[in-house]
Amino acid sequence: MTRLGFLSLALLSLQAFVGTGLAADAETVAETEVANLAVTAEASFPASEIFGVKLVNGRPTEALISVTNDEPNPVVINFVGGSLWNLEEESKVVRNLTATRYGVEVPAGQKETIPYSFSTEMHPQDLRLNIAAILSDSEGKFFTVQAFNGSVSVVEPETSIFDPQIIFLYFFLLACFGGTVYFFYTVWVAPYFPQKRKAGKTGEKRTPGSAKRSDAPSVEETPSPAVTSATTYNADWIPSHHINRPEARKVKGGGKKAARA
Repeated sequence: MTRLGFLSLALLSLQAFVGTGLAADAETVAETEVANLAVTAEASFPASEIFGVKLVNGRPTEALISVTNDEPNPVVINFVGGSLWNLEEESKVVRNLTATRYGVEVPAGQKETIPYSFSTEMHPQDLRLNIAAILSDSEGKFFTVQAFNGSVSVVEPETSIFDPQIIFLYFFLLACFGGTVYFFYTVWVAPYFPQKRKAGKTGEKRTPGSAKRSDAPSVEETPSPAVTSATTYNADWIPSHHINRPEARKVKGGGKKAARA
């Protein structure tokens, strides 16, 4: 990492100091230099993939910063910060990441691991990520130790087919496609098919009532013997004794008289 990169992290730490109200230490942090101490820092990404570190937009990226102190005196981890740089122009800073304050003391000959997380909202691209830790020794002097310097990829979050928004989009597109196909069929295809003709003779219009009546079986009505000419006149006003004629009585003895004669 170049001197310019360390200066960028120092300025970022300076902003963090001013934000916390420690203006007295601002000049000291601005004068940070590359550590000549026997202190090393290493960053690892537990959630990173095998083929490289990917920074997913909108999701926090977590890094574990391991600081090993081989000095006879303890050191203090004051800040951890990072920056994204252009791969083609190494001197061009694309974005400075959040600087986190810790104040963790690392005893002599021991190792401490601290988490450092940050998030991005950028266009997908390949960049160089620099992460450094700003330490202070027993005399209060500040030093910068590089923890990571490598290429990373900024990517968009993966979408699932079971996402409600994706499902709604599928249904909307399917409805639009179905409506388009139906319109094309009714306008360009349906008129060229022959129309079905109605059953029956040409020029004869059949109503639903007539069809039902024709389908029903005909029932022959036997006229009542009492009224034989009901089709020619109305017999409701004629008294019943005029219509119903009395049956002829059988005359007994008429045959005997005829035999005697």
